[in-house]
Amino acid sequence: MRSVASVSVVAALGMAAWLGSAPRSEAVGPKPEEWTQAVDRAIRFLQTTQAEDGSWSKGKSPGVTGIVVTGLLRTGRVTADDPMVAKGLRYIESLINVKEGHIAGQDPRPQLLNYVTSVNVMALQAANRDDKYRKVVGDAAAFLKKLQWDEDENISRNHDFFGGAGYDSKSRPDLSNTQMFLDALKAAGVPPDDPAFKRALVFVSRCQNFQSEHNDQPWAGKINDGSFIYSAAGGGQTKAEMPDGSLVGYGSMTYAGIKSMIYCGVGKDDPRIKKGIEWIRKNYTLDANPGMPSAMSQHGLYYYYHTMAKCLDALGMDTITDAAGNVHDWRADLTAALVKRQRPDGSWVNDKDRWMEGDPNLVTGYALMALSYCKPKGN
Repeated sequence: MRSVASVSVVAALGMAAWLGSAPRSEAVGPKPEEWTQAVDRAIRFLQTTQAEDGSWSKGKSPGVTGIVVTGLLRTGRVTADDPMVAKGLRYIESLINVKEGHIAGQDPRPQLLNYVTSVNVMALQAANRDDKYRKVVGDAAAFLKKLQWDEDENISRNHDFFGGAGYDSKSRPDLSNTQMFLDALKAAGVPPDDPAFKRALVFVSRCQNFQSEHNDQPWAGKINDGSFIYSAAGGGQTKAEMPDGSLVGYGSMTYAGIKSMIYCGVGKDDPRIKKGIEWIRKNYTLDANPGMPSAMSQHGLYYYYHTMAKCLDALGMDTITDAAGNVHDWRADLTAALVKRQRPDGSWVNDKDRWMEGDPNLVTGYALMALSYCKPKGN
């Protein structure tokens, strides 16, 4: 990883260093050839694993194709006219449910409705074919809003479900599904002052280990480190399972929480964002999903990578100053971490097969999504 450790540099950063960012440099990110080679190798891999109907790993989830297509298109190395991508888009089109408005198939399992529709909205928007997909995306956004827990389900603002989204309209909400829901609404062009974003901010704020006027949960101030947990619903839940039952936050959800707040219109000078960035500075790493117990440190690693990249890009941060004062070009660091883990066939896979990360198609899609935010700048 590239880093600069210098008292003079840290002093010069002032408030920017406290926030974890540095002034924009002339050249940031990985070396162009390093980034391009990793992306192109992944593209060649995905060409070999696509099914005849244009899908990838549909037996595991019809949402995998949406992740892959989004990653492919966002890199800019292929377009919607590429034969592989065109087939993928046709498969996603086959999932459009005109009657219901979602993009999860004609008779989907209910638990797939939010996630699959959300990733497919992102894929269709990445295709940059507004004339073709405008109505489909608009209908999907309207459908997704119906999945949010709010007054329509007789849930008041005081309820810990309020504003969140789960796997479907009946599943208890969590931050992972809520961030995908918000990603899709943003991609669809829904403005941050829309009521759906305002409601979601209530739920997202309650997922943060930070006692404030925005978090009235009884556990909010016990850890108070600015991290985010998996869900505020039902008294709180975390995937970073600790023996004492404490609601410890972790990397993927902390980046998801900060990103979601930004999408909901929260400014970078807001105490919630500052506290979250403070946690990021203290836990900056590409070697693990930070905050997880050591035995679980690799769980959800690639989900963490792409969420981290999308969050830091949304914050407009080119560098992160860690707690020791070292300045990190996170794009270069993340690309190097992915290059190190890329397999000879161009794919990525997580040996810890949790949350479907044993599937190389899904994980390669996550990796491409992450790399799409790591494009070299000014090199």
